[in-house]
Amino acid sequence: MTMERRTLLKRLGTAGVAAALAGCVGVQSQGDQTAQSGGESSAEGGTDDASAGTAKAWYRLSDTELPAREAALKQFNEQSEHTIKGADISDMRKKTTSAIPAGQGPETFEWAHDLAGDYLNRGFIVGQGDELSLSLDEFTDAAAEAAQYDGNVVGLPHTAETVALLYNKEYVDEAPETVADMKAVMEEHHDPSNNQYGLGMPFADPYFLSAWAHAFGGYYFDHSKDEPLGVAKSETVEGVQFAVDNFVPYMPNDPTYEPQASAFAEGNAAFAINGPWYLSTLNEKGVDYGIAKLPTPEGGEPRPYTGITLWYFSKKMGEGGASAAAAREFIEWYVTNEDLLRKRAEETGSIPVLTSLAESGDLPENVQGFAEAVQQGYPMPAHPKMNKVWDPVKAALTKGFNGKDVQKAMDAAATEIRGNWE
Repeated sequence: MTMERRTLLKRLGTAGVAAALAGCVGVQSQGDQTAQSGGESSAEGGTDDASAGTAKAWYRLSDTELPAREAALKQFNEQSEHTIKGADISDMRKKTTSAIPAGQGPETFEWAHDLAGDYLNRGFIVGQGDELSLSLDEFTDAAAEAAQYDGNVVGLPHTAETVALLYNKEYVDEAPETVADMKAVMEEHHDPSNNQYGLGMPFADPYFLSAWAHAFGGYYFDHSKDEPLGVAKSETVEGVQFAVDNFVPYMPNDPTYEPQASAFAEGNAAFAINGPWYLSTLNEKGVDYGIAKLPTPEGGEPRPYTGITLWYFSKKMGEGGASAAAAREFIEWYVTNEDLLRKRAEETGSIPVLTSLAESGDLPENVQGFAEAVQQGYPMPAHPKMNKVWDPVKAALTKGFNGKDVQKAMDAAATEIRGNWE
């Protein structure tokens, strides 16, 4: 694709995305069922010759996010000679690891950058740096770095995400700056007998708890360190124990995502710790909320994991041809479409990484809270060994939430991880 063609698509997208998003029809998530979007290209100037390609794009979105994605795909299909067929996938890791090796996967799929090392090593994704019509200089430094692994450009970035503090303005006038201040508010509003809680936070998920596990110098995994596995280190255990002592007493008694997220979304909690994907649910429920960076614990600093969302270049793109060209053109159009990315920021709070937007000073108020939280954190490891860390730590955090000895739980997790690595 020539630079002129990419520039034309970008200009068309900027002019038309607002109308397309406003006029879209909601599409319910169908798990692994394909959510078709557009069929054959019908754009004026589109072609039916051999240069037109059809490609599959997989993603995982909430029901409230799907209409905007369907509208974006429809818009691209109407203005391009190519066709992109979208599908919402309920278990992206499972589906990609089974479908891609069998030649049944998509040309591109959307996920956080932490899959890069494992999927590149297994041949599920490929480098496409030499095929691109744009430069990674168009993105923030962190995003450009996340799009690369072992010298390969494995995808293109479009948003950054992390968890931040959300507060219900009905109960809380302004965001607390310290955990001590936050505890005073939680204490005032926590009344589980009347289905009222101080906080909703998915405690059993290592990603959500990372800010506190890392708050006192601890870490789950860091390949750059002499001891890459930090799960059972005293600093990590201190952080998890801090969360057990200061947050668990004010939370619903189930540490998994849905009960914790529902408490705040239903207006029954003063605070939540969650990510930008959560905002569409809150907007649908009509919650009057604010967003701020995470509060500071005494003697520490919250350091949440951050993720850069990529459109990955799947193995099928390495085979070339019209379908690869279609996927590449769609990805480049999507990640450089300022209006589309701004609209997503307004609706979901996700942080654009296209430099022209990220440094514009013209982002929605809610995005600023997440942007400050991103500055507190650091990117998730993309090294393949990290894949063996998540589940044992999840089990350990669940034990800690349920009153078990945190040090013993984290020791057991470390032993399991080392065994899995071997």
